[in-house]
Amino acid sequence: MKTITDRRAILAALGATAAVSACGRGAVDGPASDVGLDLSALEARHAGGRIGFRLQGPSGDVGWRAEERFLYCSTFKLFLAAATLNRVDRGEERLDRAVPITAEDITPHAPATEPAVGSTLTIETLCQAAVEVSDNPAANILIRELSGLDAWRGWYRSIGDETTRVDRLETELNTPDGDKDTTTPAQVVRNLQRLFVGGGVGAHRDLLTQWLTDTPTGAGRIKAGVPAGWTVAHKTGTGEGPTGDIGLIWNADGGLMLVAAYYDAPEATTPEQRDAVIADAMRAGLGALGHG
Repeated sequence: MKTITDRRAILAALGATAAVSACGRGAVDGPASDVGLDLSALEARHAGGRIGFRLQGPSGDVGWRAEERFLYCSTFKLFLAAATLNRVDRGEERLDRAVPITAEDITPHAPATEPAVGSTLTIETLCQAAVEVSDNPAANILIRELSGLDAWRGWYRSIGDETTRVDRLETELNTPDGDKDTTTPAQVVRNLQRLFVGGGVGAHRDLLTQWLTDTPTGAGRIKAGVPAGWTVAHKTGTGEGPTGDIGLIWNADGGLMLVAAYYDAPEATTPEQRDAVIADAMRAGLGALGHG
């Protein structure tokens, strides 16, 4: 079996998947079969924490609490970059446009933007920073450049997502407050399919996929739950307890799977334990689809 490790091979495999979808069932149709998944024992091992999970692949679709709401934290930055790239495709934005970075823009976790205070960063660099290193001011600036939270919410509705809530900016959106800034694992997977299989990302799909593949974050989450030789393009999200990871997975033969994993963790759990829960959920989902 071949291993998909070269970036060009990854992008070629993604293009082939989209072509197959276009010739076969509709871009946002469900899989041919559904397989049950029970993560209650995994939740019980961690003092009753709540897991939300959806995995969709060529051989089926598994989920646990997939229609329940979870705080998405920084996983939204994948979709924010897609929304910005959509504007570039329509001629409403330019990747090379320089945006001033000011001290007033800075919030906690600003590895790319804080060193740039007093200078500028391009739209492309802001997108890359938001996706690859989860830079919070970069995300807030991109939302501002979209024309604010109403426009950002409207982008979700424009792709058929009536579920995802958009209420606050970074870093407030990481704090649980009812249904504010929540989504469901099932909706996230539907969005990923529309974007990456159905063509919704547009001409810059490969650029976004590159950022998602290159990110160094979340090595202990989805990445830790897939077999050696598989490739993960993903975006993590982390709050004081809420922990998430979403994205695309290619198996060793280049087959594409879409996944969304969220964990509402008890306060006593460590970051390493939270990561391990997502990795265990990933293993369980793959096992249910015959990839154990």
